[in-house]
Amino acid sequence: MIAAEFVRRGVRTYITARKAEACLTTAEELSQEGECIALPCDLSTMEGVTAFANAIAEHEDKLDILVNNAGAAWGAPFDEFPESGWDKVMDLNVKSLFFLTQKLAPLLRASARLEQPAKVINIASIDGIYNAYTETYSYSASKAAVIHLTRRLAKQLVKEQIHVNAIAPGAFASDMNTRTRDNPDEVAKFVPAKRIGNPDDMAGVAVYMSSRAGDYLVGITIAVDGGIAYAS
Repeated sequence: MIAAEFVRRGVRTYITARKAEACLTTAEELSQEGECIALPCDLSTMEGVTAFANAIAEHEDKLDILVNNAGAAWGAPFDEFPESGWDKVMDLNVKSLFFLTQKLAPLLRASARLEQPAKVINIASIDGIYNAYTETYSYSASKAAVIHLTRRLAKQLVKEQIHVNAIAPGAFASDMNTRTRDNPDEVAKFVPAKRIGNPDDMAGVAVYMSSRAGDYLVGITIAVDGGIAYAS
């Protein structure tokens, strides 16, 4: 959703995913409206994080916007929740986010200036804000960590005119949020706004954060959720 809007607005956009075919196909589709380049990598490993950062550096000498969107979830009853489900989610959602930002910091610094800061947007979740009903323990913990890590990175990087903020999505249809994707009307009943999120809802907030209109945002998390976290 974010990449599609950036491409439409003339931003040269790089996307990555561990599934190379899907990544390449998406880039080809988005390139019908602008410039989208696929650099498939597995960001769940440090090798993949390093490979992606190096690939970006081969194409660009500066980076204006970084969107940390890679994530995973795991659900299991409390008494059965496995260590593998904890480590997989925490490693990708928190560890990889931190180290990718670290490795791309030189390119962000090359872009950043007082009159136009570089931007980092971390994708959190409302599960990191309110107490979700689902038994996704590591996911909720990881997204709460992302929200606080956003504040800590913002405190550090604002000194170099790199502004770090986060978006906390609610119910959006995706291949990870299959319940919302497959049962939108049912999920909408639990949303104060009485609908699930659409692509414009997500893209609009990302554009705001990335544009001059969002230059005075530092360390905040915006919940884009139809009111679930704060109005229910």
